[in-house]
Amino acid sequence: MRKYRGLAYLFAALAVLLSNVMCAATAYHYCALQWGGRYAGYSAPASTAFLLCIPYGAGIVICTVLAWFFSKKRHAS
Repeated sequence: MRKYRGLAYLFAALAVLLSNVMCAATAYHYCALQWGGRYAGYSAPASTAFLLCIPYGAGIVICTVLAWFFSKKRHAS
C-alpha cells in the first residue's frame, strides 16, 4: 500500500536526519567542553559530550525498526 511505503520512507529519512544531527550536536558540545575545560574552568572532561550519542542512537534505532516494519507490511499487503 502507498501508506506503508510513505511511512517506511519517512522513518528512514528521519533516521538519516537524526544521525546527521547527532554528529553535529556531539561535535559542537565536544568543542564547547574542550574550550571550557581549558579557559573557563569546567570540571567535566570533553569526552562527556559523547554521552549525547545514547539518546540519539536510541532514536535512530527506533526509526530504523519502524522503517523496516512498515517496509515489511508494504510487501505483505
